Amino acid sequence: MNTEELDQWWPPEWQQQTVGKLIQRVGLTRIRAESFVRLWIYALVTEQLANNPRLRPPLEALVLPTQTVICTHRQAADLFYFDKDQGSDRAAGMMLDKLAALGLIQKQFDGNTTWIEIQPMPEGWDASEEMVELKTDDFDPRCDAIPVANLLARNYNWMNQNSETAPHCITLKLRQWARQYGSGMRVLRQVTTLNPVGFYLLYPTDSGSDVNFFSAPSKGLHLSTLTEVDPFQMATPGDPNCVSVYVRSWMIDPLYWDVYQVPLLLDTQETLRRMQQDFPNLCDLHTLVIHPIYEKMGAMLGFQKTSLDATSSMYWMYRPLDRFLALDLQALKK
Repeated sequence: MNTEELDQWWPPEWQQQTVGKLIQRVGLTRIRAESFVRLWIYALVTEQLANNPRLRPPLEALVLPTQTVICTHRQAADLFYFDKDQGSDRAAGMMLDKLAALGLIQKQFDGNTTWIEIQPMPEGWDASEEMVELKTDDFDPRCDAIPVANLLARNYNWMNQNSETAPHCITLKLRQWARQYGSGMRVLRQVTTLNPVGFYLLYPTDSGSDVNFFSAPSKGLHLSTLTEVDPFQMATPGDPNCVSVYVRSWMIDPLYWDVYQVPLLLDTQETLRRMQQDFPNLCDLHTLVIHPIYEKMGAMLGFQKTSLDATSSMYWMYRPLDRFLALDLQALKK
């Protein structure tokens, strides 16, 4: 089975929805989740074609295969790395070993052939579950602060080990900023439960703090390090000297990333236009890239790297506000 056939059986957009659920519920990295989903499709299609050779794509549902199937390292490499410049048979074998170690597959080698079996998902998992409907909305400090703080803390966990106190401290900061200027705080929430699953914070920066955008990125951290002194002060509405907006946070639960990334970006543009009424001289848009998942998005939106940090992988990115607002984000859906 080649990769084009694989996509016919379970289209790429469906694959990404399943990947998002795996990242959220099973805790995989995106690369491992994508590899596992392709392996799952391959195993299921192989099994179903053996039982019904006349079967045609697409699959009705991504269900659990019940039999073991042959999958050589060469076949696995074709599945995992068809859209990448690098990816050897050896790397594919190591990926199979990692998926087996995570309990997602069972791998057997009989001396000549590698057999794999997809293992049952955790209780409550449903690969065919429909995506939950979401909407953009104002941040409510009374109801949203704690769930958003937990979302943010999870995003920072890879660099901040103080996971017990982080959500509490972030909650306090979010409510403080909402009192100062809540207009730049928005959420992506579930329509039925009203639970926030995405959040962004557009922080109008006092001119005295602008120098921080040109210093080492590590000096601009606050939420992820929970330092007592915030290096950035917020500007007061009407301040003619406020020219900078700091995208202090912008995140979506991985489960909803692929479907709702553009809608939340469109909402961001509208919020920035409203902020221009409170801060008429806004012209600079800065953000600090902390998590690797947002690097690609920043480049896609035309942000450019500015100050780098020799001691870490973090860096500042900049985009003129007028040019960001002029972007046709609807075209990104195509």
